[in-house]
Amino acid sequence: MRLIDYSVQEFISNLDSASPAPGGGSASAISAAMGSALVRMVGHLTIPKKKFKALDETAQNAFIDVHESLKDYQREAMKLVDEDTDAFNEIMKAFKMPKDTEKDKENRKKAIEAATYKATEVPLRLAELAYNVLYKMEIITKYGNKNAISDVGVAALMMHSALEGAALNVKINLSSISDEMYTGDVTEKLYHYLNDGKRLKEDILEKVNAAL
Repeated sequence: MRLIDYSVQEFISNLDSASPAPGGGSASAISAAMGSALVRMVGHLTIPKKKFKALDETAQNAFIDVHESLKDYQREAMKLVDEDTDAFNEIMKAFKMPKDTEKDKENRKKAIEAATYKATEVPLRLAELAYNVLYKMEIITKYGNKNAISDVGVAALMMHSALEGAALNVKINLSSISDEMYTGDVTEKLYHYLNDGKRLKEDILEKVNAAL
């Protein structure tokens, strides 16, 4: 059974256990899925309103385009809930491989390395996703239904939490990768997502609090 098919109570119970997976990566993906869903909710509460229909056509179309695109981000975040746990389990599986002979040791080393790369790429995709949603939220913050403006703020916090959580999971796996060109490239991407993502989150919250 996929984690995403669990009830909320089942998922939380699985987190509250001695098993290391699901863990922070899957929890971060859930946060991203919920954050994007919250932004979509604000869109649903905005688009039918007279005030929205009074906007110029360019603004309406831009808002609707973002609202539609967020559905894809939500679906991707939901996929990453299970992909993160699967990637972690692959690492654990590789570590349990036999190491009796030199050939065994070589095969085990290669399997661990391959699994670690995958376990790095999954949260990196989540970090990029969360950053992109934060970036796209500007127009929702500007034109969204003001009665739901607090939900925009909560969504921004959840997306930023997903971004920070994903970054932590990338970093812990990068420490096991010796390819300096790869780790340097990933670190540079993370630096951009984290720094600009923080700016975007704070800008959204500033506008939300000004509207309350």
